[in-house]
Amino acid sequence: MQIQLPHKVHYIIEAIQTAGYEAYAVGGCIRDSVMGRKPDDWDITTSARPEEIKSLFDRTIDTGIRHGTVTVMIEKEGFEVTTYRIDGEYTDSRHPEKVTFVSDLAEDLRRRDFTINAMAYNETDGLIDLFGGIDDIEKGIVRCVGDARERFGEDALRMMRAVRFSAQLGYVIEDETKAAIKELAPTLNNISAERIQTELVKLLVSDHPDFLRVAYETGITAYVLPEFDICMETEQNNPHHCYDVGEHILHSLAYVEPDKVLRLTMLFHDFGKPQTLLIDENGITHNHGHGLVSEEMAVKILKRLKFDNDTIYKVRKLVRYHDHKPAPDAKSVRRSINRIGEDIFPLLFPVQYADIMAQSDYERDEKLKKLEAVKAIYERILERKECLSLKDLAVTGNDLIAMGMKPGSEIGETLKKLLELVLENPECNNKGYLLSQLPFKD
Repeated sequence: MQIQLPHKVHYIIEAIQTAGYEAYAVGGCIRDSVMGRKPDDWDITTSARPEEIKSLFDRTIDTGIRHGTVTVMIEKEGFEVTTYRIDGEYTDSRHPEKVTFVSDLAEDLRRRDFTINAMAYNETDGLIDLFGGIDDIEKGIVRCVGDARERFGEDALRMMRAVRFSAQLGYVIEDETKAAIKELAPTLNNISAERIQTELVKLLVSDHPDFLRVAYETGITAYVLPEFDICMETEQNNPHHCYDVGEHILHSLAYVEPDKVLRLTMLFHDFGKPQTLLIDENGITHNHGHGLVSEEMAVKILKRLKFDNDTIYKVRKLVRYHDHKPAPDAKSVRRSINRIGEDIFPLLFPVQYADIMAQSDYERDEKLKKLEAVKAIYERILERKECLSLKDLAVTGNDLIAMGMKPGSEIGETLKKLLELVLENPECNNKGYLLSQLPFKD
């Protein structure tokens, strides 16, 4: 099998080989190349020691030199070059206490996580596949190299990576690998929140976000997202729904584009349903106020997983208002935009579409028609550049001060009243007209 190496990767490998050492492109870049996918980055493994790599290239960075990794800079692009190694004992389910450099490529590949990631290639020797990576790609299988319990015992995060790769590639997890995950899932408690976040997001924005179900079935979510497990155990007996809460969430993920904020919103949008569950005299379930509870839970979880403030802000507002449905008239839509925010309001359209599509078909057509009607009104409002917030109001605080109003809360209240008038009648957003309405009478 021939793989087309990028020019810079070829240059690095050739320079190392010319100096008398072995070097191969390795890992995910080879997996993706074999599958006909474009690799995001290229890693290189070599028999040369870090100090020898540093001597071969003009610009290097000691990225992880204690573990044998040096980043070689070619122009402004960096390539990680790592010395063949075997890992020492793992005491924290994540990092080896020490590494030992070796001269045998097979020893280096043996320590890697999955067979599909344990292949190497250079133009001299071709493809090196010692553990059946090609066969597992052809079968669509995620399987550990060697003993799965040893691999997960070395690095517990590999269990989430197994589910993530299955979601990205549409593969199934091999039985022994899955059994090892079920056994060792509690060791995920040793993994940092930042690492958990990274793998969760990669899973959610994959082609198969509903493979979060596999994380539930193998016990992973019990330790990294226990709130989801409760949703998977909460039934919905309501004409608007055909799934339990957890399955509704999983189905909704597939109906929204692979955007981090939108997928996180769909993940969290109904997390408050178990806490707000009521069953009426007819056995019908209701979840009044679940949006606010879901928002509170989303914020708590996002902070626990160390998400950035911008993501938290967007997701919390979308979760809070995911069920907010203005009447399909311009006045209602303008008020909703003002209430929810001009930045957030348009994101509700894909969120509500996904929510509707993951429900039963009861009144689905009517719901979708109303959503489209509101969207059309919203687009006309934008086209007309109608005033939706204080920043677009024709009157400012300085105008009111010029009229003799003292700085303070009275100015703020007056501007709000003027904005209310304009939200009701956008043609009133005229400085002269608005000032003529003052003073307001209580």
